[in-house]
Amino acid sequence: MNVFHRLFWPTLAVVVCAGIWVVTISRSNAELDRANALVTRDAGEFAEAYEQYITRSVGQMDQVTMQLKHSWEHSHKSTLLEDLKRDGMFTDSAFVAVSILDRGGVVRSSTLGNKAQLDLSNTDFFAHHRNNISTALRIGVAPGELEYSREVVLFTRRLDTSDDGFDGVVLLAIDARYFTSFISPATLGRHGIVAMTGADGMLRLEQRGDGSVATDRQDSILPSSAASWASPSGVQLLEANRGFADGTARVLGWRHSAAYPVVALVGLSHNDALAGAALYWRESRNNAILASACLMLLAMLSAILAGRAATRMRGKEEVRSAYRTATENANDGFYMAAAMRDRQGQIVDFKIVDCNERGAFFYGLQRSDLLGRRLSMIDSGLFGEELVATYRTAMETGFHEDDRRMPGDDRLNIRWGHRRLVRVGNGLAVTLQDVSERKMHEAQLECLVNEDSLTGLPNRHWFLNFMRAALAKAGADQTELAILFIDLDEFKHVNDSQGHAVGDQLLKAAAQRLAALLRPLDQVVRFGGDEFIVLLSPSEGDAQIAAVAERIVTAFSTPFAIADDVQTVGTSVGISVFPRDGTDVETLIKHSDIAMYSGKSDGKGRFKFFDPSLSAALRLRAQLKHGLLTAIREEQFVLHYQPRVDTRTGKLLSMEALLRWRHPSLGMVAPGEFIPLAESSGLIARIGEMVIDMACVQIAAWKNQHAVVVPVSVNVSAKQFLRGSVKQNLAAALERHGVAAALLEVEITESAMMGDQDAIIAELAAIRALGIKLHVDDFGTGYSSLSQLQRLKMDVLKVDRAFTAELGNSREGKVFFQAIVSMAHALGMSVVAEGVETGEQLAILQALECNEVQGYFIARPMPAGDMLALMEKRFLFKAPALLDYQAS
Repeated sequence: MNVFHRLFWPTLAVVVCAGIWVVTISRSNAELDRANALVTRDAGEFAEAYEQYITRSVGQMDQVTMQLKHSWEHSHKSTLLEDLKRDGMFTDSAFVAVSILDRGGVVRSSTLGNKAQLDLSNTDFFAHHRNNISTALRIGVAPGELEYSREVVLFTRRLDTSDDGFDGVVLLAIDARYFTSFISPATLGRHGIVAMTGADGMLRLEQRGDGSVATDRQDSILPSSAASWASPSGVQLLEANRGFADGTARVLGWRHSAAYPVVALVGLSHNDALAGAALYWRESRNNAILASACLMLLAMLSAILAGRAATRMRGKEEVRSAYRTATENANDGFYMAAAMRDRQGQIVDFKIVDCNERGAFFYGLQRSDLLGRRLSMIDSGLFGEELVATYRTAMETGFHEDDRRMPGDDRLNIRWGHRRLVRVGNGLAVTLQDVSERKMHEAQLECLVNEDSLTGLPNRHWFLNFMRAALAKAGADQTELAILFIDLDEFKHVNDSQGHAVGDQLLKAAAQRLAALLRPLDQVVRFGGDEFIVLLSPSEGDAQIAAVAERIVTAFSTPFAIADDVQTVGTSVGISVFPRDGTDVETLIKHSDIAMYSGKSDGKGRFKFFDPSLSAALRLRAQLKHGLLTAIREEQFVLHYQPRVDTRTGKLLSMEALLRWRHPSLGMVAPGEFIPLAESSGLIARIGEMVIDMACVQIAAWKNQHAVVVPVSVNVSAKQFLRGSVKQNLAAALERHGVAAALLEVEITESAMMGDQDAIIAELAAIRALGIKLHVDDFGTGYSSLSQLQRLKMDVLKVDRAFTAELGNSREGKVFFQAIVSMAHALGMSVVAEGVETGEQLAILQALECNEVQGYFIARPMPAGDMLALMEKRFLFKAPALLDYQAS
């Protein structure tokens, strides 16, 4: 017995010590796992919170640039920003600079007076806005030309003219620290890092735990490849040898903004996160050594062991008492639920063995009423088996945490709860936090983020998120969907002339009309401004899509009754189809936008499907439009000359000056490609003045070469003529170059003569008074009447090539041309046939007594040097031969 007692206590001590070490190691590993889980969760939640913050912050900058864009485009006041700053705007230290750049890249208005004449035309952001018609917000870093004293993030937006031409850029330079101002060093940690990059992977800003900020990729410690955060969101551990440039292992969390092309990045030091677990291990190890020594001592002193056991029991009771005091005063509900098992050991229910008053209150009970109850009976009719199943899962895994919407039952005093279940022995420790207010706030924010406040329609943010799932479903089902990009024609005119209140009502009415035209499964979205998107999902082929687009165009041809008045706006619709025109939402939107602009260029109030050639044509159009000013400045325009000859003899009587653009990279550009662009951009008047001057310069040069010069006619556009300055331009050019008025003639289209007849007659009379003959160009394609021609007293009638082409094809063509010739002769006008391309046409024109002919059969347009040889030749065909042809 004595031997038994001597061996029992040492053996018991060894067994207990072994158990202590097993528990110590197990708990240390568990603490390490918990630390890893916490830092992973924290990095993900931190990245989500940071993404929401920068999305809201960028949204504010988006709104500011939109307001400045509107103010500048409606006022062009050179002191706009200076006045706003004087009135208290942009005084926040976050605004480093706010500037307006004109179409030449020069700062015209700025909150920084010393930057007033800075030229930024060679910067990347300026070139981007100048060469792209999109007015979307662009986010970048400051170029070298902007020497600010602080690191900044640059927000820029394109400015447009009234006809969608490029008018400059609005620029906001925001202190980079503004986007990390809500982050404290204690939250981030000494080795932590937050960063914001573009969707292209380029750095926008980076702030580290020591407070340093970088906006240059060369100074960054982020991983060199953006592939690490290519997915929409995520968390991963980047080890020292394959991650950050400073060699620190970090848990990287990231989240892409759904509304803007930016990515929020958060890097939390892995070593810092595990420091607590390491400390716990050291403390546990020391405690285990101490406990082992104590146990060995207690093995020798059994009486002392019993005393210390009693002491521990008293300590536990004190802890339990402290726990009761703490939980009763807490805002969270707390429950201890013991598992109830059947004979096979399977969990069939749980019993509430302990709770606090707050926890009982959530169920509408007193603590005494809740204790001892089974979970299945407490939640009968509320959760059913679902709650018990969740508790079983927590028992199996050891841990469960979620946010749960509680059933709408009057017995419950909670709507949303954050649950945390931790296995403790044969039961669960459950905490329940009331998060109803937070969830309600999140729902309100979700509504604000995804809904357009004016029309109530889903907005751009919602659409971009929705399209990811819609495209994935369409791809899986192998079905098509169509995007209809809709722009309201003439809305800008209504908004400017009637005011924004009427414009807003018109947008709401347009949204209602669009929604009424669609199927229940289709979506209509306000994409921004007066732009809407209709999503047909699924679509049933081009015929069905065209029918919907036609229905929209037709519906918007009916005026809107707004504010006791009638407002008329049409629609231009561009269409792209998945997967034919793109497999991602950005490409589909871009292609539908291109199709819409192409249709608007062809004439408003129509729809158009995307075609790959449209993109190239739009880029060419933009290239030509942006190059017009350079062409004028660098004198890239040249004149070619096409002879007009006597119909019967072939004698050279006059010539027409035709404008050509010798583009440095595109070669010779025909006027049909750039004249409409010059008219829409307002440059046609300058080009018209230049043509008059070039023609006079060439006439003077021929005279100096002793050539027998014949009159040269120049074309005057409708916009140039209606400005009323043609007479002054002609007179000044003739005097400047010493050219006789009889050697210069003016060709005016019929459309230029529509309008105030008295003013037109006065302008024509002033030109004729100089001694210059007047031609009606392209007769038959406009709106001239016999009485109008009689009043205007023109000298020459040039018949459009379309009528010349009918000669020899039909009897009606010849009769009609004969009528034009007879009418013109009766009014004392000479007749010129344009577009003569065959000998048969010339013979018929001789028989019809047409005065002059012009066309490829006689001669093509040619440079001035070649024209000199024809002036010396004088007769460009032999009349007898053609008369013989006529007789045959």
